[in-house]
Amino acid sequence: MSPTICTLDKLKPGESGEIVSFNDEENALKFMEMGCTPGEIVLMDSYAPLGDPLAIIVSGYKLSLRRSEASSINISLI
Repeated sequence: MSPTICTLDKLKPGESGEIVSFNDEENALKFMEMGCTPGEIVLMDSYAPLGDPLAIIVSGYKLSLRRSEASSINISLI
């Protein structure tokens, strides 16, 4: 059975996934500098009341991302 691939913005609070790749090559370096590297496990922590931004836990710290940024990070569900 192959792993389910989706984008980070599709996770619900409490769900986690492993970063696979990026859709936005211009922001890929920025994401990697923030600890979002391929192979890293991310946990969806919460959404702001209106749904944007969202908070994830990655590399041992909480990171806030815009929904548009999260939609360019491909993950494999765990």
